[in-house]
Amino acid sequence: MASILDEYEDSLSRSTVLQPGCPSVGIPHSGYVNAQLEKEEPIFTKQRIDFTPSERITSLVVSCNQLCMSLGKDTLLRIDLGKANEPNHMELGRKDDAKVHKMFLDPTGSHLLIALSSTEVLYVNRNGQKVRPLARWKGQLVESVGWNKALGTESSTGPILVGTAQGQIFEAELSASEGGLFGPAPDLYFRPLYVLNEEGGPAPVCSLEAERGPEGRGFVIATTRQRLFQFIGRVAEGAEAQGFSGLFAAYADHPPPFREFPSSLGYSELAFYTPKLRSAPRAFAWMMGDGVLYGSLDCGRPDSLLSEERVWEYPEGVGPGASPPLAIVLTQFHFLLLLADRVEAVCTLTGQVVLRDRFLEKFGPLKHMAKDPSTGHLWAHSERAVFRYHVQREARDVWRTYLDMNRFDLAKEYCRERPDCLDTVLAREADFCFRQRRYLESARCYALTQSYFEEIALKFLEARQEEALAEFLQRKLANLKPAERTQATLLTAWLTELYLSRLGALQGDPDALNLYRETRERFRSFLSSPRHKEWLFASRASIHELLASHGDTEHMVYFAVIMQDYERVVAYHCQHEAYEEALAVLARHRDPQLFYKFSPILIRHIPRQLVDAWIEMGSRLDARQLIPALVNYSQGGEAQQVSQAIRYMEFCVNVLGETEQAIHNYLLSLYARGQPASLLAYLEQAGASPHRVHYDLKYALRLCAEHGHHRACVHVYKVLELYEEAVDLALQVDVDLAKQCADLPEEDEELRKKLWLKIARHVVQEEEDVQTAMACLASCPLLKIEDVLPFFPDFVTIDHFKEAICSSLKAYNHHIQELQREMEEATASAQRIRRDLQELRGRYGTVEPQDKCATCDFPLLNRPFYLFLCGHMFHADCLLQAVRPGLPAYKQARLEELQRKLGAAPPPAKGSARAKEAEGGAAAGGPSREQLKADLDELVAAECVYCGELMIRSIDRPFIDPQRYEEEHLSWL
Repeated sequence: MASILDEYEDSLSRSTVLQPGCPSVGIPHSGYVNAQLEKEEPIFTKQRIDFTPSERITSLVVSCNQLCMSLGKDTLLRIDLGKANEPNHMELGRKDDAKVHKMFLDPTGSHLLIALSSTEVLYVNRNGQKVRPLARWKGQLVESVGWNKALGTESSTGPILVGTAQGQIFEAELSASEGGLFGPAPDLYFRPLYVLNEEGGPAPVCSLEAERGPEGRGFVIATTRQRLFQFIGRVAEGAEAQGFSGLFAAYADHPPPFREFPSSLGYSELAFYTPKLRSAPRAFAWMMGDGVLYGSLDCGRPDSLLSEERVWEYPEGVGPGASPPLAIVLTQFHFLLLLADRVEAVCTLTGQVVLRDRFLEKFGPLKHMAKDPSTGHLWAHSERAVFRYHVQREARDVWRTYLDMNRFDLAKEYCRERPDCLDTVLAREADFCFRQRRYLESARCYALTQSYFEEIALKFLEARQEEALAEFLQRKLANLKPAERTQATLLTAWLTELYLSRLGALQGDPDALNLYRETRERFRSFLSSPRHKEWLFASRASIHELLASHGDTEHMVYFAVIMQDYERVVAYHCQHEAYEEALAVLARHRDPQLFYKFSPILIRHIPRQLVDAWIEMGSRLDARQLIPALVNYSQGGEAQQVSQAIRYMEFCVNVLGETEQAIHNYLLSLYARGQPASLLAYLEQAGASPHRVHYDLKYALRLCAEHGHHRACVHVYKVLELYEEAVDLALQVDVDLAKQCADLPEEDEELRKKLWLKIARHVVQEEEDVQTAMACLASCPLLKIEDVLPFFPDFVTIDHFKEAICSSLKAYNHHIQELQREMEEATASAQRIRRDLQELRGRYGTVEPQDKCATCDFPLLNRPFYLFLCGHMFHADCLLQAVRPGLPAYKQARLEELQRKLGAAPPPAKGSARAKEAEGGAAAGGPSREQLKADLDELVAAECVYCGELMIRSIDRPFIDPQRYEEEHLSWL
């Protein structure tokens, strides 16, 4: 059988879809454009399976993508829909005339029950190839099975419920384990639990559904032909092995609650809708004689699971007296009724028929309809054909139904991803609330729609609902895009005007005090709302104008603070002479620019508090930009004004460590005018180095001179190293100060002597005090008595200089003795040097035949060599190569010159007479060969290359030449 599930559209089948369509093109009041570009597919699409059965189909079940069909009376066809090309045929092995009554497949698609008309039941497992009879079940005509969705697995069903045609409910459990001949039977147990009765006695159990609710609660719904029973109870933890016995035991003495309807089809069927596999069912539909009982399932209710029940009558032509429905399946918003020649789908919200799908007579009458809970596909079959229904976007038009029912929340839920439909729902809800005079709710809905702004605003104005209008404007403002600046400006201005007008109307009414406060809080919430902050900031100028036009200074300040427009707040306080409040705003928000702007005003009224705020700001303020305010303030000349300026400047210099010249110069000017005592201390603290002081020396000198601060001028002269001017000015103030200045040029004795002569002349000529002059002479060792004698007048006798003259003569005598001692020491040193030279000429060293060169490690006696006192020996050429790299450039040039001259000099002649002639010729024409060799030895052999300064200077030279590092590195590997 090739391509059993190849799907194709049955061109011969006819279906009528009864559902509202969308308009082709239109522009509704919402502003959206609805354009249906292609034909929308129907919700329910039927497809016939390309399958021709070998025998008539008697039963069909499907679950978890597993399809099982019974063909004839003895064939079972199993198909895994994931592997449609691999069908599995099984023979039931029946030799009698028993027929398949019903088949039941569990939610996992693993356990298949086949109820025969002979009151026998067969069991087939998905992984097995053997049909196994259930001995304990024999004698019962099974009508329904309630599977255990919580405990059922592929290997075991767990405790399940079985309903029979005799009205009995049994509990059973099946296992998929297969043993040998004497192995365990698949039916582990089969025991009765309860009997369902109608008025005439026991009635067939048409449907059974068992579910597990929250908090360990369990419930069972069972139906007969006319009644629907509910069994509700709590299942204790760890009591799963007990199955359903405890649940039914609670109803041993009294019947369970039930729903009963008088009319009967002779059978009934129950269908559940479960959103997700293994989740709790959400809705139910019971097909019985009077129609379809539809409702919701609430597992949390203590008395009854059924809620929002409603009976939908059968469509025209359907019912017990006409064409009775054969089966029912339930989807999210529809239930489908299977009739002998058609399928009809009814909307569970409105009861309207949305699909009437007729089948061709050639396929035979329809038999049954089933739903695969795992995929949601619907299956229907006749004796000769199998059909499948696809459910596509079932909730697409549900919002319209909820909208017509004024259930706006649900309507919005089902069109949340369709903006045009959502806008329609919001507009309808807004109109409905407006008619109900729920104006605030209406405004909130209108703000979310694309309705015409002017129309909505006029509606609220005509109804005199300013509060609702403000709510509408506020929400419209929050929904604006960043590019819609013009609209935002208009809305913010309008809202501000509305609030101000209402506040103005309520302010004078004492009876409306609470309403006034409430409105004020809402207005402030609007001004401080983070959602509107961007638009309020962009419109802050117009809002300030509105606030000013209403004279609402309180909210002007409040809004300025929110917008962080502290400049306006401070200006407002200054205009009303509330300077301390203005300073409090500055100190709280610590904006340097505002300090620079308002300091000239505040310092005239609260100087001390302002300087405290400056000091608290610390380095955040640039003191240079505050100098203009201090200059204007301190021009009054009062001590308090100058002291405040000095206090801040001292903080900048001493605490902040300011080095800006303008600040130091201004502090100097303040000291010069207001605190002369601190001037010299500041100058001395700044130091005497001209490169380290931060004030302008020339400006300081001029400033001190203008105010007559001579000591300060002397200090500046000293810093400028103008010692003569410093001494001249110091002599006008204090001789001791002049002496201090005279000792400053320590390295220039001539200048020091000149300065001290100035002091001596001043003392002698101006003060005419010989004793003081002598004391001055004693304090400076550079001055002699003969230097100061010309300054004394002629009438002074020698007695005044007796001690000075004697002291001078003693000094000369001591100096002569020192010179004689130094000459004697020099003579003795020269004699010792001569002795050392004689001893050096006689020193020698011994060279053994096995001695080798310290550089090349070859025998030393093979070539000319050098022997050093330290014991190192070198060949002459080896020593030359070792010394050359360490010599300075000029010595290397001298070495090359000596080598060149030595190579050009004639070799020494043999014989004394010819040697003398060669020496005489060399003396006449240039240095001799011996002289050249001596000069070469002086350069090369002045010291040992390993023990002398050449080795010390090469301490930073690498042991391996960087250019040969790689080669050396590879040689070590």
